[in-house]
Amino acid sequence: MMKRSAIALLAFAIAAGTSSLTAQTVTSGLRGPTPLNDEGPAPPMLPNRNTSEKEVRNYPEQPPVIPHSIDGYQVDLNGNKCLSCHARARTAESQAPMVSITHFMDRDGQFLGSVSPRRFFCTECHVPQNTANPPVSNDFVDIDTLLSRVSPGGRR
Repeated sequence: MMKRSAIALLAFAIAAGTSSLTAQTVTSGLRGPTPLNDEGPAPPMLPNRNTSEKEVRNYPEQPPVIPHSIDGYQVDLNGNKCLSCHARARTAESQAPMVSITHFMDRDGQFLGSVSPRRFFCTECHVPQNTANPPVSNDFVDIDTLLSRVSPGGRR
């Protein structure tokens, strides 16, 4: 009997909470004044950073970010605009960094003469950066900062 009462009470609480959520309106935060059950307008697109400076990586094995605009770049089965500057044969004239040697390896670790089809679609891993400020604060610490806090014995 007590178990049924607890289940009924839980069901009632869930139903009451659900109905009150649909009527709530949040006035601050990322959603702005949009009610929780509505989709608000998309925020305006901010311009991309456009610089020749290399961005610092936040953790080992992080793919480098794209420091310039790639609007209008074709990257599909028919072509890859990125390789017009970053291909091994083009870096001397473009002064762009060469595609990583790992991009010339097949799934078995064998080196190929050109970029592997597995690594042909650059924007699967590499992304341009825009000028936005982070919408939510965080306390992310990069690996170098984290390691500098640890003493050689592994203690803080």
